[in-house]
Amino acid sequence: MAERPLTPDEAALWARVMASVRPMVKAKPPPKPVAAVARVAAEPARVVPPKPAPRPAPADRKKEPVRVTPGTTLDGSWDRQLLRGLAAPDRAIDLHGHNLNSAYALLDTALDQSIRDGDRLVLLVTGKPPRAESERPHARGAIRAAVGDWLAGSRHAASIAAVRGAHPRHGGPGALYIVLRRPRAHRKS
Repeated sequence: MAERPLTPDEAALWARVMASVRPMVKAKPPPKPVAAVARVAAEPARVVPPKPAPRPAPADRKKEPVRVTPGTTLDGSWDRQLLRGLAAPDRAIDLHGHNLNSAYALLDTALDQSIRDGDRLVLLVTGKPPRAESERPHARGAIRAAVGDWLAGSRHAASIAAVRGAHPRHGGPGALYIVLRRPRAHRKS
């Protein structure tokens, strides 16, 4: 399609429009003169240590089951059921609204009752851990941070087969599965 020339009125209007327009992006600085580039190249190079690569945000990290109790494993079917959220917890313990002392007492009492009742899977709702971008120090996530030590040092540690992160339908990062060992009377020889 052939372009038609602007009429004098259109050209005057276009000139007024162009005079009122400001660029959205700053114009690039003009290139440095060749002499300045040569001078910069003649200066000795400074050695700048490389910056460490930034750590990926928690959401970017590969989702992996949380293993709090060291040296314990489950068979593959348990892990698959937990990862898919197919296992139904026998009991839920919610630690929201508790301080560290009352949360530990509730956890200890509820685990004792679960073991006596023969439960195999307990859902422990601790609340979500603090976000990586939150400013430090913060009080959020104190119970979640202490749960691993509580379980490892608890009088019920021998009865805990494994601890895993919960599936999103059961609370995701704000909850844990505690898999209890089968009572000795029910174990296969």
